[in-house]
Amino acid sequence: MKIKISPSILSADFGKLNDEIKSVEKYSDYIHVDVMDGHFVPNITIGACVVSSIKTRLPLDVHLMIEHPEKYIEDFADAGAKVLTVHYEACKNLKSVLVKIRKLRIKAGVSIKPKTKIEVLKPYLKYLDWVLIMSVEPGFGGQKFIENSLDKIKWLRKNAPKLDIAVDGGINEKTAKECVKAGANVLIAGSYIFKAKIRKSSILRLKG
Repeated sequence: MKIKISPSILSADFGKLNDEIKSVEKYSDYIHVDVMDGHFVPNITIGACVVSSIKTRLPLDVHLMIEHPEKYIEDFADAGAKVLTVHYEACKNLKSVLVKIRKLRIKAGVSIKPKTKIEVLKPYLKYLDWVLIMSVEPGFGGQKFIENSLDKIKWLRKNAPKLDIAVDGGINEKTAKECVKAGANVLIAGSYIFKAKIRKSSILRLKG
């Protein structure tokens, strides 16, 4: 399975966001956009109006770390999301949310927090195109990789062989190799890419 890279703009310079994206898009497969509301996670980032202003040839992988994500699905689809990931912990009826996303002809994804057991996703695997394993506590960049995330990736790959499995948090050259070995095929990285002197080199190291 091809390894795909999705640079997280959370670590980019928002004052020149489209230039920052342009600097990495040639070597990447997606652009990762973290949407935080200050309630589901203790930080606030951006909304659909900012997402709609992003200019890139790459598909936008939008991660909704927000309460009541079902209220905003159409907004982010209209803003250009091609993958839309909601949190298991934020959805009262996850199946209906995933079906709603797929009806908009974009990929339906779900994410779980580090303390949530991976097995909770088993009833929903047939409604999913993408699972995002958070290997740090969601809300802030630059955290250390949580090792038991690898067991979650292994379980997913065993139970859903064709699923896109993304991992986000503490991704660098070392942890990327561990995640790929466990079965992940999408690597989301912020600081490791955008804080690097040579961003192309960082991305190529993640791809192995």
